[in-house]
Amino acid sequence: QVQLVESGGGLVQAGGSLRLSCAASGRTFSGYTKGWFRQAPGKEREFVAGISWSGGRTTYADSAKGRFTISRDNAKNTVYLEMNSLNPEDTAVYYCAARLGSMTGGQADYWGQGTQVTVSS
Repeated sequence: QVQLVESGGGLVQAGGSLRLSCAASGRTFSGYTKGWFRQAPGKEREFVAGISWSGGRTTYADSAKGRFTISRDNAKNTVYLEMNSLNPEDTAVYYCAARLGSMTGGQADYWGQGTQVTVSS
């Protein structure tokens, strides 16, 4: 059974930082792009960041550029999202995802269950 399990969410004050992790299991993710999406209350899910299998190519939503950094450790089957300078607009459930191909269009083959990030003002 394929599983993507996020961790690292929580409550943080504006201007603070969080590091999300997503551990994958159940299959080999060789060649898969991995990434992060988020969904705020009353809003549609949106792409946040993606990283290629090799880690050599990263893609960010405009809202994440300069503040968030995505990375991966294939030996650990884990992808990370370092989030800095957080603001209340970043409050959302953050989802890890994996896809054999680009996910900037919102599609993924596998999804995690989500982790809540709440930024207080």
